[in-house]
Amino acid sequence: MLETQPSDRGRNPNPEASSQRHGAVLAVASVASFMVALDLLVVTTALDAIRRDLDVDASTLQWTVTAYGLCFASLLMAGAALGNRLGRRRMLMIGLFVFVFGSVAAALSGGVGWLIAARVVQGAGSAIVLPVSLAIVASAYPPERRGAAIGTLEGITGLAVIAGPLVGGVITERLAWEWIFWSNVPMGLAAIPFVYHLIEETRSDSVRIDFPGAGLVATGTFGLVWGLARGNDVGWVSTEVTLAVVSGGASWLAFLSWQRRATHPMLPLYLFRSRSFSCGAFAAASLSAALYASVFVMAQMLQITLGLDALETGVRLVPWTATLIVVAPLAGRAGDRWGPRPVLVTGLVGSALGFSWLAVLVEPGVGYGTILPPLLLMGVGVSAALPVSQSAILGAAPESEMGTAAGVTNMLQEIGGAVGVAIAVAVFLLVGDYSTPSQASTGFAHALVACAVLATIGAVGAAALPRRRDELVEAAGSPPA
Repeated sequence: MLETQPSDRGRNPNPEASSQRHGAVLAVASVASFMVALDLLVVTTALDAIRRDLDVDASTLQWTVTAYGLCFASLLMAGAALGNRLGRRRMLMIGLFVFVFGSVAAALSGGVGWLIAARVVQGAGSAIVLPVSLAIVASAYPPERRGAAIGTLEGITGLAVIAGPLVGGVITERLAWEWIFWSNVPMGLAAIPFVYHLIEETRSDSVRIDFPGAGLVATGTFGLVWGLARGNDVGWVSTEVTLAVVSGGASWLAFLSWQRRATHPMLPLYLFRSRSFSCGAFAAASLSAALYASVFVMAQMLQITLGLDALETGVRLVPWTATLIVVAPLAGRAGDRWGPRPVLVTGLVGSALGFSWLAVLVEPGVGYGTILPPLLLMGVGVSAALPVSQSAILGAAPESEMGTAAGVTNMLQEIGGAVGVAIAVAVFLLVGDYSTPSQASTGFAHALVACAVLATIGAVGAAALPRRRDELVEAAGSPPA
């Protein structure tokens, strides 16, 4: 449980007034989370327009997505710790300002280099806003109402992920891709005064920030992604790629060594004593790699191979993303009843089959009705696996470490997503390019096969989960003194 120190400003013993204040806090935190979560996928349907306007190739284009996710993953735990130490209300306002500043810079960028740099700034703002919003809601509500409030927050955040491709398509087609970023500015600036006036300040002085750990994670992941991104251009055994991969691997080894010695580690390694936590985290990271890679591929495939515009692409991606609304609650209940392993394995295998099926069908001019069945299968598989992977991980952590476990999970998922996009782009460029729809279709098909492989690898990890739910916490133990 978080140790909070709320201020006395605005306290009111009246239960009705207190309930209204709780609702206002939840609304403000939800708007902030929705805005930054929307940016995870809203840019995907604009990728083809960005590629044509800025005249970039696939290996460069991927960084408009990867830079955001990589910075978000690297700073997520630090963002949560900064909120705990310096005050969550204060850091939420700072995070919103940083995100808005990055959005303005992205909208004004005249070249891909500036756009990528702006996406890094946006990722830093998101790494503060998302975990701090969750902590604010958790500290504002009493224990008996906290679960429902967090569920509402996470549901609204998930809605942003579902709506992202459609919103991006509408804005790109009706206005221009730059307006994807301009639209964040009024929403973010309007939210800041509401945060100041409606949210009480809370903090936890017991939390420290692992800056060396955050730096090593960023360096290690950047080296591995850079090596994957540059392999096709300069050669897979070139000095540049070799140095990038070796330095990335060395940074990750240094990170693990540091976590063993750090007083306040960013990644508590004792959590991995639990087979459920380790296998669940591995499956979740693999699923995230496949999901991010497939979103990057699908948005461009529909536009280049099927000849659709950005709005038509966003509309046709809705059946894929909207499965989350129906399938996720059913999968969560199934996981509660039978344990996470069968549901998670089934979801990952189903998504792998969907990716493989779609890879066989991809060709110039293919009809949308032809690819809709595998699209739905992919959506059902991913939607079943996502909530159950989270349940398996959090169910393996001691109650006092739930927040840390959730942060670790989010970090590993974002890192997995960055690596997944890099793998898909490397495979695409190995056999295809943007010169003709036929060449692009060949590259997209092979990239979808890579997504299927990533999902299958996740299924193998999920198969090693304990069979029964009551076995989940056995190996977790207690955190060290």
